[in-house]
Amino acid sequence: MNRLHWLCAAALFGTSLNVSASEGKPVLVIHGGAGVVRSEMTPKAEADVRAALLKAVNKGYAELKSGKPALDAVTAAIGVLEDDPNFNAGKGAVFTHDGKNELDASIMDGHTLKAGAVAGVRTVRNPILLARSIMEKSEHVMMAGAGAEAFAKAQGIVLVDPAYFRTEKRWQQLQKALAEEKAGQAHADLETAKHFGTVGAVALDKEGHLAAGTSTGGMTNKRFGRIGDSPVIGAGTYADARCAVSGTGWGEFYLRTVAAHSICMRVDLLRQPLAEAAEQVINKDIPALGGDGGAIALGADGSIAMPFNTDGMFRAWIGADGIIHVAIYSDEKESTP
Repeated sequence: MNRLHWLCAAALFGTSLNVSASEGKPVLVIHGGAGVVRSEMTPKAEADVRAALLKAVNKGYAELKSGKPALDAVTAAIGVLEDDPNFNAGKGAVFTHDGKNELDASIMDGHTLKAGAVAGVRTVRNPILLARSIMEKSEHVMMAGAGAEAFAKAQGIVLVDPAYFRTEKRWQQLQKALAEEKAGQAHADLETAKHFGTVGAVALDKEGHLAAGTSTGGMTNKRFGRIGDSPVIGAGTYADARCAVSGTGWGEFYLRTVAAHSICMRVDLLRQPLAEAAEQVINKDIPALGGDGGAIALGADGSIAMPFNTDGMFRAWIGADGIIHVAIYSDEKESTP
């Protein structure tokens, strides 16, 4: 069994690893959101999150080790995080202003440039499975709302009663946001909601093919059918032959900068190193507009970048060396449990 490292880079705003992958060596990187508020993290919460990240990265990596494509690894890892109430996706999704849970997800195959996305569904247990089904079994890229749920039912995707997504923690977050809003605090819904993230994964398989996926419950107290960057190909998710990205942060700014695509275009067209490209978009372009967040990025050469500009970003990865890493904050020191 591989050694487990609770690890984070020393860089203040995230992690960039210049890992050179040997041919045929798989790599998997996952995130559980960049909206970490350190003062709100209890020891138990940290332990629960680390355990969930470890479970997810192991589940996805097992697919890669068995020779499965990157898409399978991304789907498997995200599915684990969607089923865990510690993350704002699937079971742990936040509530809208009207007390509903609306879920979004997307997935992209870097080898074929095929993609699938779903937005605003309320009864799909694992939106990442529906996004993949849209990609593989329809002529469309994105479906939303009732139509997407009808397609899910036709494809045998597991549907659940909306009550499945209710957790007390997320319900109380909504009550707090509503109270702040009633008290007249400007943009209380956005200021509260931006502290909660998404989940995502990027993978490189033995064939050298990349894939990326992202899933989210959106923003606490959102209204009017708001949709962020997570289900939008190029904004929250993107993969091509050289680069794969999954973002997490204040979605409006990721949409405006077409963040995931921008990172990959810097790699593809400007020939920038992955870490430099990700740093420019996540820690310069987005903050310059007033946004924040993070991203995970993976190159076809096995290089990894994980920039973020918040208190922390839930993340885990297994590089070409096969060593497992799990981290939350930017100042964590490497240790062996």
